[in-house]
Amino acid sequence: MGSLEIETPNPTTTKLSESEKGITTTTDDDDISPIEQVRLTVTNTDDPTLPVWTFRMWFLGLLSCALLSFLNQFFAYRTEALIITQITVQVATLPIGRLMAAVLPTAQFRIPGFGSRLFSVNPGPFNIKEHVLISIFANAGSAFGDGSAYAEQKRNSKLPTE
Repeated sequence: MGSLEIETPNPTTTKLSESEKGITTTTDDDDISPIEQVRLTVTNTDDPTLPVWTFRMWFLGLLSCALLSFLNQFFAYRTEALIITQITVQVATLPIGRLMAAVLPTAQFRIPGFGSRLFSVNPGPFNIKEHVLISIFANAGSAFGDGSAYAEQKRNSKLPTE
């Protein structure tokens, strides 16, 4: 059998957008994936201007965590247990998040006690950071892929067997 050689480009210095005021970043060999499909879809840079802790993220994240936890526990009592994984939520929340970004109002408001800081339930388009955090919430609700909630697994393991 032959060996597979993977060539990675040399470290490069790239200039970011004008909004980031000419900050330069060096891409290391460790940051470049040897898998072509990953290199084409995943960026090596972070956009710190993307909103993360948004109303959409909290609403969809908490809803997905609670819903997956309930549904997996509900279906765990079947003879052939049906397990709903976080991948289902990951696929379902993308269009829901984009719909919420299109429908929610963009009006800004102040919350007493937070000074002159402005808040909005719709700070802009639905982004990848919100989607990743929603997936993390969903993973917590699906007991990390095992189905029922972790506390329920511990309780069932301590029950006497007949």
